[in-house]
Formats: sequence, C-alpha cells, structure tokens
Amino acid sequence: MTKRRTTIASIAVASIVAASALMALKLGVGLATGSLGLISTGIESSGDLIAATLTFFAVRLGGRPADPEHPYGHRRAENLGALGEAAILLAGGLIVSVEAVRHLASGASAPETRWYGFAVLGAALVLDASRTAVSLRAARTYSSPALRSNAMHFAGDVVASATVLVGLVFVELGVREGDSIAALLVAALIVAAATRLIAENANVLMDRTPEEAREAAERAIADLGAEIELSRLRLRESAGRYFADVVVAVPPGQAVVEGHQAADLVEAAVERVLPGSDVVVHVEPRSRDLSLRDRVLAIALEEPLVLEAHDIMIFQRPGAVSVALHLKFPADLDLGSAAQIAARVERAISHKLDVAAVQTHLEPLEQTLRARASDPRADAEAEAEIQRLVTERTGSPPRHLELLSLETGRVVFLTLGVAAGGSLTAAHALAGELEEALRQRVPDIVDVVVRTQP
Repeated sequence: MTKRRTTIASIAVASIVAASALMALKLGVGLATGSLGLISTGIESSGDLIAATLTFFAVRLGGRPADPEHPYGHRRAENLGALGEAAILLAGGLIVSVEAVRHLASGASAPETRWYGFAVLGAALVLDASRTAVSLRAARTYSSPALRSNAMHFAGDVVASATVLVGLVFVELGVREGDSIAALLVAALIVAAATRLIAENANVLMDRTPEEAREAAERAIADLGAEIELSRLRLRESAGRYFADVVVAVPPGQAVVEGHQAADLVEAAVERVLPGSDVVVHVEPRSRDLSLRDRVLAIALEEPLVLEAHDIMIFQRPGAVSVALHLKFPADLDLGSAAQIAARVERAISHKLDVAAVQTHLEPLEQTLRARASDPRADAEAEAEIQRLVTERTGSPPRHLELLSLETGRVVFLTLGVAAGGSLTAAHALAGELEEALRQRVPDIVDVVVRTQP
C-alpha cells in the first residue's frame, strides 16, 4: 500500500471513530432535551459516519493500479464515494428542513437547555475543527476528492454546531424559536454543501475539463514555439490527476527523431503546469502555413516507398511555377515501380499545389560501402595534388584531408577554412568548384565531401 493510500485510509478510520462518537452524543442529548438543532447535527454526524466509511473503501479501491479493464486506474472510485456522501448529506438536510419548518409552523415548545447539551456542542466544535484541518491538509497534499469531501463535511459540522449553540443560547434567553431557526440554518448549510459536492464530482465523472487546466496546458504548448502547432488537446481528470491526449503538427521535413523530441517537449510542458499528468502525444506533419518547398516535401513523403526527397528546386516562370526534386527509393526496388510512384508524386504536386510542371530524378538509397586496402604511394600522390589545388583556390592548405579507398575508387574528405564573414551560399559554391576541379585533376575520385568552416 502506498503512502498516499495509507495516510488517507488512516484519516478515514479516525473519522469513522470520531463520527460514531459524535453521532451517539448529539442524537442522545438531542432526544433527551428535545432539541431539534442537536438532532439535526446528530443526523449530519450520521452522514459523516457513512461518508467516512465510503471514503475508506473508495480510497482502497481507488488505490489499485491500472489494469486492462481500467486503463486509467481506479481513482474515480473516490469521486463516486464523494458523490455518495453528497447524496446522504442532501437527504439529511432536506429531512431537517421539513422538521424545522413544521416546528416553526406549529409553534412547538422550546427544548430543555441542559449544561451537558452545551458541553457536547463545545466538544463537537473542537473535534470537528481539528478534523477539518487534518482532512483539508491531506486532501491538498494527495489530491483526494474523497478527503476534500470529508473536509467540507467537517467544516459544515463546525458551522452547524456553532449555529445550534447560538440557538440554544437564545432559547435560554427566552427566544422559544431559537432552536428551530438554528436547525433550519444548519439544514441550509447541509444542502448547500451537498449541492456543491454533487456538482464538482459529477463534472469529473462526466469528463468535464476544468477551464484553468486546459488554458494552462495550451499556454505551455504554445510557449514551445511556432515549430510545434497544437492541433487537438483532450484532458480528463481523475482524483486530482490529469490524463492528456495531445495531437501536435510539426514541419513535414522533420525526421522521426526530431518529431519524438517535439513530443518529449510537449509532455514536459504539460507536466510542468499540471504535475503528475499522464500525457500521450501524437505527432503529425503540419498542413497549414507551409512554404511551397515544405508542401512539395510533404506530398513526396506521403508515398511509403519514397525514403528521402531532397534537392527540391522551385522555378518561377512568367505566370507559372515548376518544380524539380530528387526521390530516393529502396535499392532493391525495380525501375518500373519507382517510375510509377514518381509519376503519382508528380501528379499530386501538380494537382494540389497548382504547379505547371514537375520533374523528378530517381535514385536508389545508398547502401553501406565496404572500404578496401589503399595504395600508400598512390594516396600520397593524390594527397599532394589535392593540397596544391586547395591552396591555389583558397590561399591556404586544407585543415583536414582524408582519403578512403573503395572498390569503385576514392572518396575525399576535406575540411576548409573560409572567411568568418562569408555567406553560406559562397562557401557552398566554393565547395562545388573544388569538387569539380578535383575530379578533373585526381584520378579515381567517386565522391568529394567538403566541409567549410570559419
């Protein structure tokens, strides 16, 4: 049993003992003296006894872990228990109301005022005040609606006992109706408390999302930035804990890893404003407020066998737009199937985006390449030629140079230093020029990977 369940169960047991004693004292003294006020508080204490018993069993049931039949757990048993307590309170309040009105209408005789009646009310005030404080503190600590319901009961008992005490004082002073009026006021307090409890717990059981919780979650997700767009948020609350179902849209070009990171950010944001929440996030590609390039990418990636789409180029012509892009497919896919898929992509881009012409370039996805033993003498000659060419073009030797021999030829890895204030476009153009020059000057080059850095 968890600390939460143990603490709440202990408080419930203490409440059962206290409610039993108070019920016996109030009803006994009330019947002995004829005080309707004391009888009304005794009825309320009997409601407390039943309520505390319901709380005890509701907490034991609510503390069970989730199972296949109850995937959200059993914590709503506490809300059901609180609803049962409220119904008992409401019935007791109505009974006392009817009896108080009958006494006032018939001019019933005033009750006897005895010292032990005042003593019972004084003891009840002290005991109920302490029970209210303990239950309210535990309810806040453990987010327990059942304990919150108990705390409201006990707070109502404090007010009720004080009201009856004042009524008996008025009877002692000669105001015969003081006890019945006090009983009627107590009944009004009981009905008000019961109505509030019914409304609160019925809203939870009907999955009504508290507005402040929903707004807090929406603000937290919005603060993550424009890259993460909230599409749908559903919240349900059970015994103070929130379950969130969130759908967010991210740019269609994001990789799965980036989408997962976005989901982690959303989970952390919701849990930060709604502690203890269970958050499930679904990530989907964004379809609104996208550039033409992103929309082309999204359409291409809708095809399951299109593994990558890159080198997307957009050409603005007089009165028309055309698009070119590269599509990568599984290496073992036959050309006919790849061509059919590419044709579907081209038609979709033309139809959905009002593009005049679409041209696709088909490529197999690169496989893992096996390196082979290199020729040290040939590599030394190639490195010397590469060093000379890079120095001629940039004014300084490369910061890093590495050759990798494959069955089909060499791969050159270069790192170049460029001016810190230069543009990315200029650096890319320089890398392209060097790649072309190296292919012409150095034999057997199959690929050149150039990294530029300031």
